[in-house]
Amino acid sequence: MDALRQLQDALLTNQSHRLFVTRSVLCATFSGVCTLIHRKKSSEIEHIAASCEIVFAVQQKLEALIAPGVSTLELDQVAETEIRALGAVPAFKGYHGFPYSICASVNAAIVHGFPDETPLQKGDIVSIDVGACLDGYYGDGAFTVAVGAISAQAQHLINGTLDCLARGIDQARPGGRLSDISHAIQRHAESQGLAVVREYGGHGIGRELHESPYIENYGSPGKGPLLKPGHVFCIEPILCLGNPQIDHFDDWTTLTSDRSLAAHAEHTVAITEDGPRILTLPAVPA
Repeated sequence: MDALRQLQDALLTNQSHRLFVTRSVLCATFSGVCTLIHRKKSSEIEHIAASCEIVFAVQQKLEALIAPGVSTLELDQVAETEIRALGAVPAFKGYHGFPYSICASVNAAIVHGFPDETPLQKGDIVSIDVGACLDGYYGDGAFTVAVGAISAQAQHLINGTLDCLARGIDQARPGGRLSDISHAIQRHAESQGLAVVREYGGHGIGRELHESPYIENYGSPGKGPLLKPGHVFCIEPILCLGNPQIDHFDDWTTLTSDRSLAAHAEHTVAITEDGPRILTLPAVPA
């Protein structure tokens, strides 16, 4: 079962200038000092959904291509071609100087990895983050996938990251608090023996790629802004198998300090009166 469909099943059964997002960039923290979270009109949500449809289509194409011997630079070139063919522009390319259309992070790399010519090898895991902008609105999503056969520990990390995303999304409901999302992610991660990488988190999205609020992947429940219909968030747990401390090599490149495997999963989610609507997955028939 492919990674995106696996996530969809999990959800149904569980009903950066060194950025792209770090806690220093977006406010709306749980301390009470926060920026207004823009509530989107239904028409705006549909624009975001259209961008997210492109993100999903590109993710599907890339996932089908991932195999030993393929380079992440090849994947980047395919992604840019596909995004533009669908009438959008790559959201990441040129963003704060980021030079590629996707982020491709292999093994111990933590988000924001530069695609390169190194061939993927059997046993690797690779996280792919895709963003698209269509008619001035952004969509953003990420997944982590195996390259051929992988270790049981690596698969546990991927599965756990998907499950954390599902649990975080399930908290994106009117009447909840922002930190309910954070707490659900941390609680499940730690129950599975996985560590939350705390330098990065989720964010709002819409006319800008990164809007308020910043969404930590850890914390106590019941804190922060009240969740309301019209909020649109990118929820994205970033976990690792070992020490969650990271090493920085430049404005973008980060690795787990102990070089343990890291994984990343992300969806763009609109909060509706009926609960979360995942914009980066196809609508489930009623």
